[in-house]
Amino acid sequence: MKPSELRDMSHDELQEHLRTARRELFGLRFQHATGELDNTASLATAKREVARVLTVARERELEAE
Repeated sequence: MKPSELRDMSHDELQEHLRTARRELFGLRFQHATGELDNTASLATAKREVARVLTVARERELEAE
């Protein structure tokens, strides 16, 4: 998801997206550890998605101050 799409989300939607992205990352890490993961590039993609959401959340915190 693009950062501009994340910025358009409400706070609750953003938090829900973060929970979903972290669950997905956990699942991918578990698959990787057990040798079931075929596309290892999806790990990096999931990490980037979590980072994007956290960045947008931090931007909002700094704007509020």
